[in-house]
Amino acid sequence: MPSIYDQHLDRNAANFVALSPVSFVERSAEVFGDLPAVVHGARRYTWAQVRDRTARLAAALRALGVGRGSTVSVMLPNTPEMVEVHYAVPALNAVLNTLNTRLDAPLLAWQMHHCEASVLITDREFAATMGPALEALRHTHGRSIVVIDVEDSEYTGPGALLGTLAYEALLAAHDPLPLLEGPADEWDAIAVSYTSGTTGDPKGVVTHHRGAYLNAVCNAATWTMPQFPIYLWTLPMFHCNGWCFPWTVAMQGGTHVCLRRVDAQAILEAMRQHQVDHYCAAPIVHSLIYNAPPAQREGITQQVRGMVAGAAPPAAMIEGMAEIGFNITHVYGLTEVYGPASVAVKRPSWAGESLSEQTRLNGRQGVRYVLQESLTVRHPDTLAEVPADGQTMGEIMFRGNIVMKGYLKNPGATAKAFEGGWFHTGDLAVLESDRYAKIKDRSKDVIISGGENISSIEVEDALYRHPAVVACAVVARSDPKWGETPVAYVELKPGAQVTAAEMVAHCKGLLAGYKVPREIRFEDIPKTSTGKIQKFQLRARAKSSSAIE
Repeated sequence: MPSIYDQHLDRNAANFVALSPVSFVERSAEVFGDLPAVVHGARRYTWAQVRDRTARLAAALRALGVGRGSTVSVMLPNTPEMVEVHYAVPALNAVLNTLNTRLDAPLLAWQMHHCEASVLITDREFAATMGPALEALRHTHGRSIVVIDVEDSEYTGPGALLGTLAYEALLAAHDPLPLLEGPADEWDAIAVSYTSGTTGDPKGVVTHHRGAYLNAVCNAATWTMPQFPIYLWTLPMFHCNGWCFPWTVAMQGGTHVCLRRVDAQAILEAMRQHQVDHYCAAPIVHSLIYNAPPAQREGITQQVRGMVAGAAPPAAMIEGMAEIGFNITHVYGLTEVYGPASVAVKRPSWAGESLSEQTRLNGRQGVRYVLQESLTVRHPDTLAEVPADGQTMGEIMFRGNIVMKGYLKNPGATAKAFEGGWFHTGDLAVLESDRYAKIKDRSKDVIISGGENISSIEVEDALYRHPAVVACAVVARSDPKWGETPVAYVELKPGAQVTAAEMVAHCKGLLAGYKVPREIRFEDIPKTSTGKIQKFQLRARAKSSSAIE
């Protein structure tokens, strides 16, 4: 029923503007235009220069017909151009599709076809893959696309030019747009990101301007990130749009330190040279840092704050980072919630706990981001919330503004994901007494042996406790007696030597007998470009009864 507060109090241009992270770029250019925005090898750009380059790119794309509802695919490493496309494409109300640099040509072609991309911006390094992908796009899918080539000043390796347009020439040929406007409706799509698609076709996760804006703000609030952070790009920006950090750094007037190649030495050199104070990465990348020779960390005297997500971090990783003085914040999320959407908030009282207890507390997936409406653990069928007893298992579910629009051209998958008014993550967890969530496993990763559930994460934590282990993963293997038994894949640190029997004996000291791996395989473990372990490949190797996604 209308009230007095509904009369003559309408939205107008003065009191309502659609939320979009594009506005952060305009503000930083206006207020901090003379401050550093991007560092990449010999290249340096201020915020005024980044805004100018972004507005020129937006003008060039508009001249190519890009506008609301258009899709621009990009195949780029962590370079200034990747930062700029995160600002220019949304400014046109177009949709950004960041391609995984480790995918094969047929899958890349399928994704560009599925999202109906009209423009591709690609780095010369990836020509060997993108050339065949463009051929497949033309001949298999019947789609032509405008190709813009990027020649990064820091790349000297092989690679052909695939298009007729050069990125820098395009910028030079166009005057900058007077304003990076953003969308008329904050519900408009800002990006489409594809899931791994380990069986069947991957799903295109469509996110919106409102969610990207709010999650960018949450990143800073969660981390208590100060103004002018110096942020190192160890996390690929193609992964969940860099967890929204391209926009968070713009909001804070910070500096993007770009990194084409991710290894311990390159990371630590960048931290030392540029006084980096923030970075994000999957657990395996953090492990590279604390396992690096101490000499490589010399000269890093500033407090470095890292954010970890992408997989449940092993206790050994959290302890290792604490021992070298890095401050680690554990967050949790998925592509469908813009990357991280919950955090293990560190309470003041935790500082008085032992290191092992701090590690346990920090290893939980935690509580919802401040601008996410709800995170809960519920029974996947009844949707009843589980008791906060740390024992009763359920599925982590989200609800709020930091949840995707849905899956592109896939109403069935969208309806299933949102069943009962909650986004279903597929992650199995418990609620502890303080209502912090703790993941026990992915639903497909639970090993059922003789009727008992075994958490692969628990077994992996035990393996990581061995000083020789740098990476490990546990999956199920078919067993005629028990149904399934755990098999462990282990990578050792350089120079380390340990036998399978010694590893089993180590696990027996930490786990109940039925949880101890029946087999240890010392093999390379397949990982994504973000360092996330690809268990579906290991299940196929083990010929387990659950070797499907």
